[in-house]
Amino acid sequence: MRDLLADLPGVRARAMFGGYGIYQDEVMFAIIVDDELYFKVNAANRKDYEKLGSKPFTYTSRGKTVTMSYWQLPAEVMDDRPKILRWAEKSIRINSKPKR
Repeated sequence: MRDLLADLPGVRARAMFGGYGIYQDEVMFAIIVDDELYFKVNAANRKDYEKLGSKPFTYTSRGKTVTMSYWQLPAEVMDDRPKILRWAEKSIRINSKPKR
C-alpha cells in the first residue's frame, strides 16, 4: 500500500475490524481486507469498476450478506501507477464531500 500510494501526501493506514482503513489526512478512502485493496465507490465512479469486472467488498453478519461501498481495485489498475493515483483521488473526493 505504501508503495502504491506513496505519491499521495498524508496517506496512512489504521488497523480496524481485521483489516485496515486507508486515509489521506482524516478522509478514509480505501480499505485493505485479506490482502485486497478496495477503494470508496459511489455513482460517480462505480461504472469504472464494473467495466473492469470489479466487485464490492461484502461480509456476512448475523446470517446476512452486507455489501459496502468499497470496491476491489481491478488488477488492470494495480499495474498502472498513474491510474492508481487518479482512482485514489476520485475516492478521496467522494468521501470528502459533505454528507447530507
